[in-house]
Amino acid sequence: GNLDRGSSMSCYSCSRERPSAPLGSRLLTNPDDVFKHNTWDHVQWTEEDKENARRKVEENSTVQLPLKEQDEFDKEASLHWNSFYEVHQDRFFKDRNWLCLEFPELFPLAVKDQTVSKDMICSQGSSQESPQTFAFPGQHASFRILEVGCGVGNSVFPILNKTNSFLYCCDFSPRAIKLVMHQDYDDSVCHAFVHDLCEAEASFPFPPQSLDVILAVFVLSSIHPKRIEGVINRISAYLKPGGTFLFRDYGRYDLTQLRFKKGQCVSESFYMRGDGTCVYFFTKEEVHQLFTKAGLEETQNLEDRRLQVNRGRKVIMHRVWIQSKYRKPYLCQPITKWSM
Repeated sequence: GNLDRGSSMSCYSCSRERPSAPLGSRLLTNPDDVFKHNTWDHVQWTEEDKENARRKVEENSTVQLPLKEQDEFDKEASLHWNSFYEVHQDRFFKDRNWLCLEFPELFPLAVKDQTVSKDMICSQGSSQESPQTFAFPGQHASFRILEVGCGVGNSVFPILNKTNSFLYCCDFSPRAIKLVMHQDYDDSVCHAFVHDLCEAEASFPFPPQSLDVILAVFVLSSIHPKRIEGVINRISAYLKPGGTFLFRDYGRYDLTQLRFKKGQCVSESFYMRGDGTCVYFFTKEEVHQLFTKAGLEETQNLEDRRLQVNRGRKVIMHRVWIQSKYRKPYLCQPITKWSM
């Protein structure tokens, strides 16, 4: 269900302030209270929890998919996701109303003071946007966001409802993009398009260094791990200097990983679901390496460990997500006061 696709998360009211306790602040201080709420934040794992998780992953990784099936996945990934959206339409995922709290960078007003305080008063030269040689959608917008792997728009519409930015969104499923372009879709503020992130030659409808924010929420995990580095390198080139790459995805030993059966493992920490779609489970260290190798600077890299509780069945479920923010550096150093 929703748990397995990373969509079951608390909704928060939008705040102009950066949260004092990122990733939630409901702490379980008394184990006897565990069934009082559906979710607990910042959960510490016991050594027994860690050992159980390691053992389950070791067990479900002993039998790997035959190479022939792995090759088929690589060639047919977009077909499987297209089939997924044909079946589920827009009913599977919940809207991500939590974005405004965890990722205020998506909403320029929320980070306006932070941006202005940098006082970038050097000659930026090539760090400015390149002179445009072609017209492109959103070219007159003062703030541009790209969401990769947008699905049916569960981030798109919560973002557009709270900002005046221009939003590009892409998915490699034509069916998903068709579902995004329903009656609420407005091409004066949004441009949705089909795009395969793994296709190195595929072009984007905007020039390099033209984006303020790139958002990737539960999408890079669906790509074969051997391709992820190339994807991050390519799309990072479209960030402006000072622009931010926002990432949220599955972490190692998340409940979803522990639930896989023998024979579903493709390679280490990478699995195929019954419907042919795949999922990878990241560590914080891997995420840091991937983004810094692309030339970006870390501003946040957190492991979000939560306890989700089924109070009716008295079941406790450990969830692990990675949430990260990486910024493209300026080509010159910010200084704090105007030179006279």
